Amino acid sequence: MIDHTSRPVAIELSALTKRFGDMAAVDGVDLQIAEGEFFSMLGPSGSGKTTVLRLIAGFEQPTSGTVSLFGRDVTTVAPFDRDVNTVFQDYALFPHMSVLDNVAYGLRVRGMSRITRHARAREALDRVRLADFADRKPTQLSGGQRQRVALARATVVEPKALLLDEPLGALDLKLREQLQVELKELQRSLGITFIFVTHDQEEALTLSDRIAVFNNGRIEQLGTPAELYERPVSPFVASFVGTSNIFDDAVSLALLGRRGTHSLRPERIGLTVGDTADGITAPGTIAEVIYLGTNTRILVDLDAGQRITVLAPYGRERFSDHDRGARVTASWRDADVISLQSPTTPPTAPSEKTPIEMRSR
Repeated sequence: MIDHTSRPVAIELSALTKRFGDMAAVDGVDLQIAEGEFFSMLGPSGSGKTTVLRLIAGFEQPTSGTVSLFGRDVTTVAPFDRDVNTVFQDYALFPHMSVLDNVAYGLRVRGMSRITRHARAREALDRVRLADFADRKPTQLSGGQRQRVALARATVVEPKALLLDEPLGALDLKLREQLQVELKELQRSLGITFIFVTHDQEEALTLSDRIAVFNNGRIEQLGTPAELYERPVSPFVASFVGTSNIFDDAVSLALLGRRGTHSLRPERIGLTVGDTADGITAPGTIAEVIYLGTNTRILVDLDAGQRITVLAPYGRERFSDHDRGARVTASWRDADVISLQSPTTPPTAPSEKTPIEMRSR
């Protein structure tokens, strides 16, 4: 993971707003992304993340605000003159061209000789482990191979930044996991800025140096994967980045002895039969047991009126479907409880300002 505070700014968004009629798809976003950073924009459909990517690429024009790339204001600059490249989920390959010619296409447009562009294209294919597929057509490749070709084509022109719009979304789980590793290795070897849009929180946590969580056109929280998971600021972030048990004011008072909105991760909760447990305890009844292989998900209806999720790693607590209806005691440490802003409270700026900072307006 890179130290973004020690690097120059690659991309800066200032008060960026995009409206479609009366709807603000992007609502006053301020953001700085460092050179060489793998930066993810994470959020549900309609949160504004893809629109921000399109504004950076130049495919959309902002209603107000500015986009700067490597110190240059490009707000009104055409996409082809922005020194960035975009990889889409549907690959956008030319079916009538060979893999080699697809990768070399951008170099051809720039007037590079056939010998030189093909040599560069073969180097790019070698980086994504497809050198032996140069003469095939895209239709002769698997989905994962086509995505690698798209990555080779996007990087062969040596952009300063690569924009990726949910590039792994159409692939099956095993292939996605494999390509996540390859994508991170490619980014490290190239050393350029990657901006990655996804709705998959595991994908964002796996790949990113930092993540911006989008909600309703704004950045709800910005931080490293560990910061977002371990210190979410709001119920939305706590629930969207991983799984979390959210306690409202009334339940917090009953379980914790204090008011406010709080979250507790399922893996932080212990579960015992009977009423012997350490720490904060809450009696309840097992409602469901779901076996997941490496762990077991247990749903417990607490007497305090809250259903919680408990995630028990294999070998810790052994519960099965036969335990439905059993009386248990849930327990946790107070240090594992996270205090959240109420759902109606807007996110506040980080208390510690750095050269690479975000303020969501």
